[in-house]
Amino acid sequence: MARASLCDPRSMLDPHKKPEEKRAPLKNWANTYNTKERRAQVEEEEEEMLLPCKPEPERRRSRRLPVCEEDGIVMGYAEQNGCGQMEEREGSGLILRLHGLSVSDHCVLRRELEAAMEKLGLTFEKIYAWDIFLAMMRKQSCYTLQSAELPSGFTSYTRAIVVDWLIQVHDAFHFCEETLYLAVHLLNKFMRRPKVSFSTFQLLGMVCLFIASKKEECLLPEVSELCFLMENTYSKKQLLRMERKVLMELHFDLSYCHPLHFLLLNGAIAHSSAQVLWMAQYLLELSLLEVQFVVFEPVQLASAALCLACRVLQEPASLECETAWLTARSLFICSERVVRRVMQAMARAAARVGASETRTTYLKFSTMDRLQVSMHPALHSSPLLLELL
Repeated sequence: MARASLCDPRSMLDPHKKPEEKRAPLKNWANTYNTKERRAQVEEEEEEMLLPCKPEPERRRSRRLPVCEEDGIVMGYAEQNGCGQMEEREGSGLILRLHGLSVSDHCVLRRELEAAMEKLGLTFEKIYAWDIFLAMMRKQSCYTLQSAELPSGFTSYTRAIVVDWLIQVHDAFHFCEETLYLAVHLLNKFMRRPKVSFSTFQLLGMVCLFIASKKEECLLPEVSELCFLMENTYSKKQLLRMERKVLMELHFDLSYCHPLHFLLLNGAIAHSSAQVLWMAQYLLELSLLEVQFVVFEPVQLASAALCLACRVLQEPASLECETAWLTARSLFICSERVVRRVMQAMARAAARVGASETRTTYLKFSTMDRLQVSMHPALHSSPLLLELL
């Protein structure tokens, strides 16, 4: 297995090649249909435009959401004439409050959530934003592991070396952040499967990144290029065989609720500054290197990272920001004890990363485009961080 210091993918790739600012999708309207189908579709649209339009009768738009106490969030209200109005329901009634939220605060929170999800590209229709968010919250327990113990022959140090190297490869290809989180999630899941050997551990990490890029990216690297980044230790045939093995063992289940999405949603609703968001992303990415974080839900990791970032930076906030922060925190039903436990683990990881061998994330967030958040003085002292908690 190659160590992180022996194979730097960023120097092996072309250093003068600039990343594309905007990647075109693999499919568009022009290549989805053939020529005859496109011509027929255009003719149908032109005929429809020539037909007289019949005025439709006015209808009162009503949208109801199910009431579910498991979600811990206000579920049911109808929208009539563009404004939210609460309606009475039979049975046990409606859940009207969550952590002291009034009905008006809930409506504001819902609108903020819909706007944030649309801005982040998590939904293309605001009408489905709330349902998508509830589905993300319900599936949290599916993305955690029962134990942080590693299989025999593996240590937390060897895992951190491979994950640190994957962060280098991810940064060299200029992949999106969701690709990295999904790759590490697939690596954690497959490591619990039998017949995982130490000799192919680096190959397994590269295959997980390759599978994640197929799901999240538009432009994919060549298989020969991936083998070159592993110094041709493994052949193309071995890489493709491992890819098939991983997909078969995981039953092609590549679904994952990224903690980065919850972090950005909470930060958008709370009107967090750019420095707070970069600091939270730095702390969240550090959690990928530590095996102890695999037992926590993505929403717990995101909430703890944002809370710790706010306490480290200690930026003065206005009354509106404080109100928005409390409203945003009500989105995530997390135990204070669990969040505090995650914050303490993140604080210890941030305090010792500067002197460790796995420093890729530290160097990645020390650049000007990420506001040099990893070099903040408060992160260099573990006692000072623990005092903030």
